[in-house]
Amino acid sequence: MKKIEAIIRKSKFDDVKKALHEIGVNFFSYWDVTGVGNETQGHVYRGVAYSTTDIQRRKISVVVSDEFLEKTVQAILDAAYTGSVGDGKIFVSTVEEAYRIRTKERGTLSLA
Repeated sequence: MKKIEAIIRKSKFDDVKKALHEIGVNFFSYWDVTGVGNETQGHVYRGVAYSTTDIQRRKISVVVSDEFLEKTVQAILDAAYTGSVGDGKIFVSTVEEAYRIRTKERGTLSLA
């Protein structure tokens, strides 16, 4: 099993959520997060300068079977893409075991 963590633009969250549902990923967790990016220039909006060093993003976490990894990552890549700096990052790590508390199922059965 693999854990996929994606940090994306908040504006692309609905697109990513829809893309995940379309491929059959119906459960994932998400959080609003703030991070510091590589962009060092400030921006001016209506005559007011503001810093872009603190970036508002959304973090998505989903655990999938090994066979479903590439399909899930590709769905996130396609849906979150704008082509601009700050599109985000995806991290993949190995999950040793998963348990469903209600039924005590373990392994990939607990993901369904």
